[in-house]
Amino acid sequence: MLSHSWIKPLCNRGNLLFALSLGRRATMFHSCSALHFSFQEKPSISRKRKVAVFRELRHVNNLNDAVCVFHQMVRTQPIPSVIEFAKLFRVMINMKHYSAVVSYFTEMRKLGISFDDYILTIVINCFCLLDRAEHGFSVLGIFFKSGVQCNVVTFSTLTRGLFEQNKIQDAMWLFQKLVTEKICELDEVMYGTVMNGLCKKGHTQTALSLLRIMEQGDPKPNTVVYSIVVDALCKDKMVGAAFNLFNEMKRKGITPNVLTYSSLVDGLCKLDQWEKVRLLLDEMMFLHIFPNVHTFSMLVDAFCKKGMVEDAVQVLQLMIQRGQRPDAITYNAIMEGYCLRAEIDVARRVFDSMVASDIKPDIFSYNILINGYCKQKKLDEAMHLYCEISQKGLKSDIVTYCTILQGLFEVGRVECAESFFSEMQNAGHSPDIYTCGVMLHGYLKNGHVEKAMSLFHRWDKQKEDTNILIYNTGNGGFFKIQKLDKARSIFDKLYSIGLHPDAITYNVTVNGLCIESLVDEAKELLRKMEDNGSFPENATSNLIVHGLLKSNTANEAIALLKEIVGRGFPAGKATMSLLIELLLLIGEGPFLVNMIPEFHPRNEK
Repeated sequence: MLSHSWIKPLCNRGNLLFALSLGRRATMFHSCSALHFSFQEKPSISRKRKVAVFRELRHVNNLNDAVCVFHQMVRTQPIPSVIEFAKLFRVMINMKHYSAVVSYFTEMRKLGISFDDYILTIVINCFCLLDRAEHGFSVLGIFFKSGVQCNVVTFSTLTRGLFEQNKIQDAMWLFQKLVTEKICELDEVMYGTVMNGLCKKGHTQTALSLLRIMEQGDPKPNTVVYSIVVDALCKDKMVGAAFNLFNEMKRKGITPNVLTYSSLVDGLCKLDQWEKVRLLLDEMMFLHIFPNVHTFSMLVDAFCKKGMVEDAVQVLQLMIQRGQRPDAITYNAIMEGYCLRAEIDVARRVFDSMVASDIKPDIFSYNILINGYCKQKKLDEAMHLYCEISQKGLKSDIVTYCTILQGLFEVGRVECAESFFSEMQNAGHSPDIYTCGVMLHGYLKNGHVEKAMSLFHRWDKQKEDTNILIYNTGNGGFFKIQKLDKARSIFDKLYSIGLHPDAITYNVTVNGLCIESLVDEAKELLRKMEDNGSFPENATSNLIVHGLLKSNTANEAIALLKEIVGRGFPAGKATMSLLIELLLLIGEGPFLVNMIPEFHPRNEK
């Protein structure tokens, strides 16, 4: 085991913490929104003119400033070089004025101002950032018409945009066309872009296959490419396969970087393999691969999810001591850890300390605190934070609205919830399936049956985003308020609209029928379930047994319970407790003792 004098493992409740050394922040890919260009100076631009324009760009702080500089540039004689237009566009991209860049590029073309492949790539990038990657193909047409040569950076940018819009087939079609027709020479960044896109969309095995193909050709996969697949395997909980690939790249002389190690650390943390985590961090130190803020944040998050917030705070303190500046992600993890323990006041202090450290909270920070307050039914505090979001220049997302809606319904503030629902829609957020579920459940919980029915019918007629969740919510809610006919009609309708009841649907329906003492109907549903090829799970069968016992039909309950155990399912605790109580009540204690072995599934050797 490697050891270093400046690494001090700490033990707390059997888990290790690590005082880690100062690291360098790294990124796997350069950002699309900040393309890095290296232009060659053109002699036609005077040094004095260049200095003047650069001075103006330094003072561009908003779109109006950028507009003024652009108009000044197009009126100047001679016209500034394409280099200076590209630099102005980059400033506008950093301010997220993507549409403005596209508009001013169009004006450049009308004025006959020359452009090159870098400018065109910037425009494609803006379309991608606007979620309009398909428009990037029209820019490719400008390449061909103007005689400008396309390069691999251009195609990498367009491919990345297609993946971001979930247009996987289009992205792969473009990539295959580049490979087969050799339109440009592909590099590691292009391959990395494709593999990263595939992994993010859950196609890890396809990315691994592409890695194997890449190993046989040129260019060869580098550290970044291997790290992409290692990270994806870890996220898919295939940590063993990730380590195999990790060891393979080391055997080939490809040195892992901090991102490779961070992915493996994260995977091991999620599996609670703390000793392996410690050894892996030890190996990093020995190789002078220093953990960065991403690595620390993973450790913090892992501890918080295990409820070990004090340990996470120690990691945060060590992180600061080692010169790493925590980011919003790190603080968010700690806040969520405290909220999970219902310590919302402590979570708020963490939030305030983040602000005091000049770290700007993001929408996730606010959502975590709002959720914590809502769970403790402190709706005034939650609404205060909600109002603060817009004041801080952030935008509430659908999670924010759903959380507050659920909180308002929980405390019975139905009218406030309705007003807030309207506010959500006025803000441009269309209700999704989960929002509808929150509204439906909230109405039913507070006894507003007619409103619940109206909402359910309105959503049902739209037939958009059809999802079993909304039917389960409605089904269970109507059973609870004894609207049996409505609940039955919802269940029967599922097949007609192409949805198949899942385990939750069956459990909700069986539970509702048993509560109403309709045990025979529940048993009939169990038979239908098997006829449809859906083998009932343990909970479904136990619910029926529970219903039989409550109806004092012990013989049928015992027969069904034996059947459950025969299928390898354990009898539920609540079911067994009720069975014992019933048998003792009717004086069948000795019979109960004889039955105990039968109600435990046999372990296969």
